[in-house]
Amino acid sequence: MRIVVDCRYIRIGRHDGISRFTAGIVTELGRRHPLTMLISDHRQLEMLPDLPWQLVSSPTSLREPLVALQVRRLRPDVVFSPMQTMGSWGRTYKLLLTLHDLIYYENPTPPRDLPAPVRLLWRLYHLAWWPQRLLLNRADAVVTVSETTAGLIREHDLTHRPVTVVPNAADDLATPELPRSRPEGHRLVYMGSYMPYKNVDTLVRAVGALPDHELHLLSRIERGERARLTRLAPQARLVFHDGVSDAAYAELLAGATALVHASKAEGFGIPLVEAMRLGTPVVVSDTPIFREIGGDAALYFDAENPESLVAALWALERGDEWQRRSASSVVVAAKYTWAASAEVLLDLMMRTAGPGSRRGRSRRRR
Repeated sequence: MRIVVDCRYIRIGRHDGISRFTAGIVTELGRRHPLTMLISDHRQLEMLPDLPWQLVSSPTSLREPLVALQVRRLRPDVVFSPMQTMGSWGRTYKLLLTLHDLIYYENPTPPRDLPAPVRLLWRLYHLAWWPQRLLLNRADAVVTVSETTAGLIREHDLTHRPVTVVPNAADDLATPELPRSRPEGHRLVYMGSYMPYKNVDTLVRAVGALPDHELHLLSRIERGERARLTRLAPQARLVFHDGVSDAAYAELLAGATALVHASKAEGFGIPLVEAMRLGTPVVVSDTPIFREIGGDAALYFDAENPESLVAALWALERGDEWQRRSASSVVVAAKYTWAASAEVLLDLMMRTAGPGSRRGRSRRRR
């Protein structure tokens, strides 16, 4: 079976969510089966394992609808893309597409780092469900990263193709000494963007009511957004890191009372797994996806109510609650690994492109 993995969404210099998913999956998949990676920029190789690769056009290129004409020269049996937008016209192979979440139907603001024309198309794309259905139904099977998103795909009838959950995971930031002791002080950590649906305002307002707590905001932030959050609760103890290395991230998590997240919608929740793997409790908004990922280990609060977050943080202070949550966090996080996800994906590939399965759409029409 010839496998090709679309790695063109690898972010140059530092991973974002989809980039990290791609790198984690392709690394473990490559240990289990020969494959070829598709890239669109040689610099992407710095963030990828040492595996065979092929340079093709960018996923934001006008050539994307016909990218299959480039890919089929590799004569693959199956191609896996970590996105659902990979062009499929003219393909002669099985295609697996990934839908991570449906966040942007309710929160239509596109990521700011995309080119202006792509942002415009992004907004238009999310005005209706039919473009999503059109893309997903051109695949042979659909992958998603959580049971929560799989349920939403079924609820909105987005595809008649089989849907398989290949869970997201997290890289090993450090090897903690377990069981953990409760750290001194009251350091809270937030890792994530400042998009409106991330609801960072609730975190800031809650910390404003907790003078002995300190909120560390780790991601890069624009000057205007930083000023706005500071004005939101002038009394809050906020520490803006404007980006951190993996080593610094691990050190901050290991010394934190908790990781906090008030997002109203997510496709997964990698920061939760990263924190829990280190034995750091997570205090997060009460949403289906965080319930799925955090399980019984997490503490939950009403995303719209800063006082609910304050109450959850005080609950973490009672008796041996911190130690209990820390220990259960490690257990919950252990089930999310790139190795386990790669096994699920490889099994799906073998079932999709194995013996008795004909290759590609054009061949099925013969």
